Amino acid sequence: MKKTTLGVLYREKAVPLCEMQNQKVTEVVLLACGSFNPITNMHLRMFELARDHLQDTGQYNVVKGIISPVGDAYKKKGLIEASHRLEMARLATANSDWIKVDDWESLQPEWMETAKVVRHHYEELHAEDHNKDDVDTVKHGKKRRIEENHSESSRHQKRKDGPQLMLLCGADVLESFAVPNLWKQEDIAEIVGFYGLVCITRSGSDPYKFIQQSDELWTHHKNIHVVHEWITNEISATHVRRALRRGHSVRYLLPENVIDYIREQRLYSAESERKNADIVLAPLQRYTSASSSS
Repeated sequence: MKKTTLGVLYREKAVPLCEMQNQKVTEVVLLACGSFNPITNMHLRMFELARDHLQDTGQYNVVKGIISPVGDAYKKKGLIEASHRLEMARLATANSDWIKVDDWESLQPEWMETAKVVRHHYEELHAEDHNKDDVDTVKHGKKRRIEENHSESSRHQKRKDGPQLMLLCGADVLESFAVPNLWKQEDIAEIVGFYGLVCITRSGSDPYKFIQQSDELWTHHKNIHVVHEWITNEISATHVRRALRRGHSVRYLLPENVIDYIREQRLYSAESERKNADIVLAPLQRYTSASSSS
C-alpha cells in the first residue's frame, strides 16, 4: 500500500504466499556503519528488525549483515580506540550465524566517507560473486573473463544479478542528512539512490515526514525502507557510557561478554569521555574547509 499524505509516504506490506511464489526474490546484504561505542543490544536488534521487515515483503531475502565500526580518525568526542570497538563487536556477534564484523573501515588511516565504505563493500560483495561464477565456469571449461580495473562509470552500474547492498541505520542518521557540512549531497544521492536505505524508527522521530520534506530523499523514496519498531527500545550508547563512568549496571543493555570485556579492559572512564573534546569532527572539518575555500 502506498500513501502520499503528510507523514506517511511509502509503507510496504506483507505479501501473500501465492504472490511471493510468482515474483523474483532479491538477496540483500545489510551494512551498518557507525561508532559502536560500545555496541549495544539495540544495534543487533536493528539487524533482526530490518531482516524481518524486508523478508515480510516477499521481495527480499537477507543473507548477511555487516557491522563496520568507524576509524579513530573520525574524531568523535569520547570515541575509544577502534581495536576495542572491533573486539566488542566481534564478541557481540559471536553467536550470530549471519551478522559479521568487518575491520576495513576501522583500519583506514583517514576518516572514510560512508559512501566510500558502502562502495567498498558493494565491490567486495560482487567480487565474491564473480569468483563463485569463476569456479562454476571453470568446471564447465568456460573460464569467464573479469575486468580487474573498473572505470568510475561502470563501478556505479548496478549489477542485475547477485546480492543487493543496503545501508542500515537509525532515524537519527537519516535526519543527520540535513546537518550542514556533515554529508556531501552527492554521497546522499549515491547511498539512497543507487544502493538503498533501511531506516529503523525511534521515539520522537518521524522519518516519513523528514523524507517528504527533503527533495533529495523524496526523489529516491522508493529505495528507503522505513521499519517501525513497535517494541520501543531506546538504548543509547551515550547513556551506556555515562552509566559505566558512574559505576552503574548496564546489564541487559549490552551482551554479557561485551560487559566482561569492558570491565577487563577498564574502558569508558571520565578521561576517555573527554577524548577529542576539543577537536572538530572529521566530516565537519573536511567539508567546512572545502566550502570555505571554494
